[in-house]
Amino acid sequence: MKIMQMQVGPIGTNCYILEDGGKIAVIDPGDESGRILDELKKSGAQVEYILLTHGHYDHTTAVPELHAALPEAKIYIHQADANGAGSRLFPLAGQVDDLLLYDEGDTLSLASLTIEVLHTPGHSPGSVTLKTGDVLFTGDTLFAGDCGRTDLRGGSWEEILASLGRLGRLEGNFHVLPGHGPASTLDTERQVNPYLRQGMGLN
Repeated sequence: MKIMQMQVGPIGTNCYILEDGGKIAVIDPGDESGRILDELKKSGAQVEYILLTHGHYDHTTAVPELHAALPEAKIYIHQADANGAGSRLFPLAGQVDDLLLYDEGDTLSLASLTIEVLHTPGHSPGSVTLKTGDVLFTGDTLFAGDCGRTDLRGGSWEEILASLGRLGRLEGNFHVLPGHGPASTLDTERQVNPYLRQGMGLN
């Protein structure tokens, strides 16, 4: 498993290129489709999936361009974010006709990897965390030392606390790869992140 991180767009969204066995999943292509496509061409691997942790524009803006260039790649998003829900959500359904939906407990295969979908609402109704191996792609649910905002339409402080608590109670340690900012580990967040600790009932 190889993971490449790119910061894209005006607010530096983390886009990830997950590769295993000559297959690729692009996670949260938020902008700068040309840069992303250049990196994909360099890899020489086949793009199987475009996976979205949620529907906000800064995580989805490059999707239509990637879809046009890579029509065989399957695009997944949670139903609750698929049609847009306010000005801060990008209505993909209006530009990409063949969106696929995933939800809690669904799994996708990428070469030898299994990607498991955890529904972790709060930042948006359809926020998900993608778990594969010892890695969590947490979108805007969990950041290093912080968590996503809940004041946008569809956000919920109570839901994000429940989602953070759920992540904190996962068995074992994980690399935390968030939608913005630096990477962390789940063990570190259990120790220092006040919101994760609150969600776990530790504060």
